[in-house]
Amino acid sequence: MIERASIDDIEIAYRIFGPSRDGVPVLMIMGYGGLMEMWPPTIIEALARTRPVIVFDNRGMGYSTSSDQDYSIARFTADAHALLQTLHISRAHVLGWSMGSYIAQELALAHPESVEQLVLLSASCGGAEAIWPDEAVWRRLVDMSGTLEERIRRMFENLFPPDWLRETPDPMQIFPPITAPIDDANLMRQAEALGAWPGVCPRLSEIAAQTLLMTGTEDVVIPPRNAWIIGERIPDASVIQIKGGGHGFFYQVPEQTARYLAAFLDGERVHPLPGGF
Repeated sequence: MIERASIDDIEIAYRIFGPSRDGVPVLMIMGYGGLMEMWPPTIIEALARTRPVIVFDNRGMGYSTSSDQDYSIARFTADAHALLQTLHISRAHVLGWSMGSYIAQELALAHPESVEQLVLLSASCGGAEAIWPDEAVWRRLVDMSGTLEERIRRMFENLFPPDWLRETPDPMQIFPPITAPIDDANLMRQAEALGAWPGVCPRLSEIAAQTLLMTGTEDVVIPPRNAWIIGERIPDASVIQIKGGGHGFFYQVPEQTARYLAAFLDGERVHPLPGGF
């Protein structure tokens, strides 16, 4: 069931899975253009066996409302923190994918007392020290023209490597069904917030939370070297590369991703699994 929380001048739509009180909760932060219903059920179910899992729509996306306030990574971060406060959660594991990783890093820096462990999927620390995608990839990301089928095709080209797409007859079969509305105007505002983010690379050494980074070796949206740039700056961070994985690697190998995440959140030191993807 979708619930709503009043945050500043908007309402954030969210859902909670798993036990209501046991364990430190996991806050999962979606990326650019993402909706909470896009998280693979396999991963949510695995994490929710022993702890609450909170998913939500960022401001202006899906069932969350918007306002005329400027969009920025800082504002999205304030929204995420306010949601934790509204839910009376003093400390949470924070997991962010893509743009969600920007928000997660900012949250760990601005509110370290609120972050138990940090998980960054397909992450970048932004700014001049980051490795940015090719111009053609960026144009594909922000292109909202064409039919729904054409837009979905472009999305898959960003998320998955060409070889994997050729070998997968119907990628929609691994993608959760999308029912929530997507507002193109708010999507463009998100894109502008991405471009304006100054990044946090020089501040990463301040992050005290134990950190896991996961990246796909074939990611063209946020090239995998970015995970190492972050991992080299956050003390004792762990970096795992998924061979053959794209920007959406966790859709390609949800069971493997879930095992890594569950082990890390359970306090284990994670290492690449034998016979990996």
